[in-house]
Amino acid sequence: MERVKVTRNYQVTIPASIREKLDIREGDIVEITLNNDEIVIRKARSRRPRIKLNRKLTVDEVERDIEEGMNEGSG
Repeated sequence: MERVKVTRNYQVTIPASIREKLDIREGDIVEITLNNDEIVIRKARSRRPRIKLNRKLTVDEVERDIEEGMNEGSG
């Protein structure tokens, strides 16, 4: 069990040992649920695989990808 302090903004830091085990990285989404008197934090599973490009995207590429994502549900 790990212990962390709640900040004045009600934030907590996920300990490094847990982040490593769950492969949680900056920008990842987590799900928080309440199970009786316990708070459960899980790494959210993405429907879409993430790709590491090892390069910066252009504004045009980002805008194109946003447009494609917005149109996925209307097809």
